[in-house]
Amino acid sequence: MSDRPKRRKSNDNPYTLQIINNTYVVIFKDNTYKDHIVEVSEDVFNAMNSFELDDIKELNEFDRHIEHSFLLDEKLYTRAKNKPLDLEDEIIRKSSFEDLKRAIDTLPEIQRRRIKKYYFEDKTEKEIADEENASQQSVHIILCRALDNLKKILKN
Repeated sequence: MSDRPKRRKSNDNPYTLQIINNTYVVIFKDNTYKDHIVEVSEDVFNAMNSFELDDIKELNEFDRHIEHSFLLDEKLYTRAKNKPLDLEDEIIRKSSFEDLKRAIDTLPEIQRRRIKKYYFEDKTEKEIADEENASQQSVHIILCRALDNLKKILKN
């Protein structure tokens, strides 16, 4: 059949290029959705292939760069907060509420306070930092340490 891999295509691209039995063809549907196969020269095929690759490049460029400029802070925050769980995070998630509560109570005071604010009061690292006159980086580091401690406690 065809030597070419399937490619992502723009919805505006009405044709498909294929090589069938060493013959270069363009396949497209007319306005009645009937397939048409037209044999073309290798030069025409290569030119159309080049145009298609340029389209794909532009689609990928849009996905990689431009789409991100449309994201709002809230959406970025949601993505960051809903990152995939690793195995240790899954252990914490499956722990009973009472186990989790006991584990949090064993944390040092600053870790316990920041974990409660971040996860139970749904505050951002920046909000916690502002409340406690600390840097956002220090809040982040303490939260990471607290999570590591909780993972160790709940594994045992």
